Amino acid sequence: MPTPADLVAAVDALVPDLLDVRRDLHAHPELSWQEERTTDVVARWLDKFGIQATRLDPTGLVAEVGDSAGPVIALRADLDALPISDKTSDPWRSTVPGVAHACGHDVHTAALLGAAGALARHAEDGGLPVRVRLVFQPAEEVMPGGALSVLAAGALSGVSRAFALHCDPSLDVGLVGLREGSITGAADRVRVQLSGRGGHTSRPHLTQDLTFALATLCTQLPAALSRRLDPRAGASLVWGSINAGSAPNVIPATGEATGTLRMLDATAWHESEHLVRALVREIVAPYDVDAEVTYIQGVPPVVNDVESTEIMRDAVAVALGPSAVTTTSQSLGGEDFAWFVESVPGSMGRLGTRTPGGATYDLHQGNLRVDERAVAIGAKVLAMSALASTVA
Repeated sequence: MPTPADLVAAVDALVPDLLDVRRDLHAHPELSWQEERTTDVVARWLDKFGIQATRLDPTGLVAEVGDSAGPVIALRADLDALPISDKTSDPWRSTVPGVAHACGHDVHTAALLGAAGALARHAEDGGLPVRVRLVFQPAEEVMPGGALSVLAAGALSGVSRAFALHCDPSLDVGLVGLREGSITGAADRVRVQLSGRGGHTSRPHLTQDLTFALATLCTQLPAALSRRLDPRAGASLVWGSINAGSAPNVIPATGEATGTLRMLDATAWHESEHLVRALVREIVAPYDVDAEVTYIQGVPPVVNDVESTEIMRDAVAVALGPSAVTTTSQSLGGEDFAWFVESVPGSMGRLGTRTPGGATYDLHQGNLRVDERAVAIGAKVLAMSALASTVA
């Protein structure tokens, strides 16, 4: 059985290659469900490590390394980039106009490859007492997300636990943020289209005053949800777009509002669509307008299992030292690793990517830069989490 020092050393030996992979992927980002080149790159590196992979349709892949008699532990990374322009001046900046790895998935992928290479080195002579399922998932950035497709293909069949990391540019490199329970929020999309009799603003009584009805809906629906859902759910409905009319003296016949509904509680999330539809009907009823609700259920919260989080905590402490472990706050951002931990116990940690004393960036922004030391750190944490699961 490899010691923690063995795994750390194995990752360190791969660092030049892992940085090359990360930079290559960053320079050639691909959008959700289009990660064909990215899948090819991952497949080639797994082959170099002596790991056979099964390609998924249309993109992504699953592979295994380790003792077939041991427990099966899944490690997951996501492959896709965002429709955002790369604003950095790095030599490996995106070469694809309007597409960039602005969420760190290139780091996630390179880190999982590093973990795979280190684990494969010890599996060759039967020294790995665990089977590790390597899941390179497409389409995390779209709703409902590629996780559902991957799971439908059997990615978690026989799996005991699942682990993942997500870049955190507000956390210094060398730190890993952990939290039991909900670490991310559910994220659904809501679109309400109103239609009714329009007319002149001098005669609102002869119309259904759709603009007033829409404005009322946009203020009252978030307020009503705050009283109909358990406040501990942390529900937040925020409108991103509100449109109705084009002239100051015309009451339009149509209008719409679109936004996202996020929350931290899985039980409330399962109830939210029915409640939103019912409340919309009640709020617009006095104005006699027609309302059509399009509700796209996205992802549930990522709820970190207590035991799995402790395993990851031990793995970070062993791989990096006890001071590398920190407690992270909850976020209402969505993450479809949630579907993994709805199926099996698991945990997602936050991987620090900020250079100490350097700038703090934000995810989903074209100026995102990461301290590349995070790649090897992520590889060590993932590999050690799989190994630590054998003694949990």
